[in-house]
Amino acid sequence: MRQIILDTETTGLEPAQGHRIIEIGCVELVDRRLTGNHYHQYLQPDREIDAGAIEVHGISNEFLRDKPRFSDIVTEFMTFISDAELVIHNAPFDVGFINHELKREQGRWQVLDHYCTVLDTLVLARKMHPGQRNSLDALCKRYDIDNSQRDLHGALLDAEILADVYLAMTGGQSSLLLDSGADQGRQQETGVRPLAADRAPLTVIAATATELVAHQQRLDHIDKSSASGCLWKKLETDVLLQ
Repeated sequence: MRQIILDTETTGLEPAQGHRIIEIGCVELVDRRLTGNHYHQYLQPDREIDAGAIEVHGISNEFLRDKPRFSDIVTEFMTFISDAELVIHNAPFDVGFINHELKREQGRWQVLDHYCTVLDTLVLARKMHPGQRNSLDALCKRYDIDNSQRDLHGALLDAEILADVYLAMTGGQSSLLLDSGADQGRQQETGVRPLAADRAPLTVIAATATELVAHQQRLDHIDKSSASGCLWKKLETDVLLQ
């Protein structure tokens, strides 16, 4: 499965008010591993950046004066993300801006969902952690992910951090190392290291008669005190009946 973790920075909050994308950052995952492929571009928006936005991302009008426009890079960008699942934190914001830029291309491109599917990690986080803060910084703290370099927002840096957060949220690998072989990738994904073929058999220690009696007494106590009964005893009964 090919996924693109995507983030943007903009001149302001509302494309309907003429605000534009000024930075795009993407990293690629294939089968939940970083491939090393990424897309990163600063853009000339042909308008001034709001002061409040500069405080967030630190990108100045002067820095963007010699950068390409969205129309100059749209084909390259769309080729990179097409036929992938986009993973975006607060997807309506980024998707709205990208669709706004695509619509400015005078019919050359359709809206984003014609080319990609979208997974919103903010929606996912709210389902997993209802009533809690689910900003990217809050998720980094919750999943013990290093975001110490994030003094300001940056599209590529935020995409890299979100990739780590997304994998942690969905139970995958926690270390974003590049794929260096199927066995290594499987170990990174599952945390399981294959045993050597010449490894000595594991020693099996059977329970003593006293331990078996104590175990059964504990199950009987759980069975009596629980409204739903002891699940372990039910499993043992099911096994005997098979």
